[in-house]
Amino acid sequence: MGAPIRMRGKLANGNAEIRVLMTHPMQSGSMKDASGKLIPAQYITDVTAVLNGSRTVLASKWSGAVSQDPFLAFRFGGAKAGDTLAVTWKDNTGDSRTDTLTLA
Repeated sequence: MGAPIRMRGKLANGNAEIRVLMTHPMQSGSMKDASGKLIPAQYITDVTAVLNGSRTVLASKWSGAVSQDPFLAFRFGGAKAGDTLAVTWKDNTGDSRTDTLTLA
């Protein structure tokens, strides 16, 4: 399991603006270490955001082309104070992380 996902949310007129920072090495598998050996691929493949445990507001597929420690910002409607947003990432090695944010 990776480091905690850092999230911030802002509500305005029923719309939520979410900013997410994920700590992940995002290795494509084509880079070499100092000794010249290939660094094994390890990158996020799926990112989802679910509101109140039932409404998926974001579902995305990623690849090794995304940079290390990716930042993601998105908006969605129908949010209100007290709603809980769960953001989950999964990578190609089977590792995953889920963290939640309560909208205020």
